[in-house]
Amino acid sequence: MPTHPATFSRKRLLADSDLQRIRRGGPGGQRRNKVETGVVLRHLPTGIAAEASERRHQRENLPLAVRRLRLNLAVGVRVPAADGPSPLWQRRCPAGRIVVSEDHDDFAAILAEALDTLAGADWEHRDAATTLGCSPTQLVKLIGRCRKALEMVNQRRNEVGLRALK
Repeated sequence: MPTHPATFSRKRLLADSDLQRIRRGGPGGQRRNKVETGVVLRHLPTGIAAEASERRHQRENLPLAVRRLRLNLAVGVRVPAADGPSPLWQRRCPAGRIVVSEDHDDFAAILAEALDTLAGADWEHRDAATTLGCSPTQLVKLIGRCRKALEMVNQRRNEVGLRALK
């Protein structure tokens, strides 16, 4: 079973990505528009990219770009779903309640697993929730925490004749 790129370590993601330094508008001050503090990461195997330029220092923008790349990969890449929940999912979903902060590195991996399972269930959230061992409400709430993910899921559901999730 292929591993979803959203689960890769920061080191592996950076190794698989092209790093480009850019000038972008950001916070003011003496350094504004004088140095390339913005970062664009392009994941070479998929072509998916993410950018961060809102901080004054590249070392602060890079972790933001990595986090955004993980989320973009979670939404934009589908791998075949496993037959059941992964050990990470089981750890993050005790007693059927999904517990993970949007700021944690595990969020993108959990979101990717949910989306892969949904895709494997032809976008039927009740079937996917049963496979993952959570309630349909918990699954919808997880997806709703990432606007891009919810938009993508609703588009796919519309294509197969299902109503949009809220």
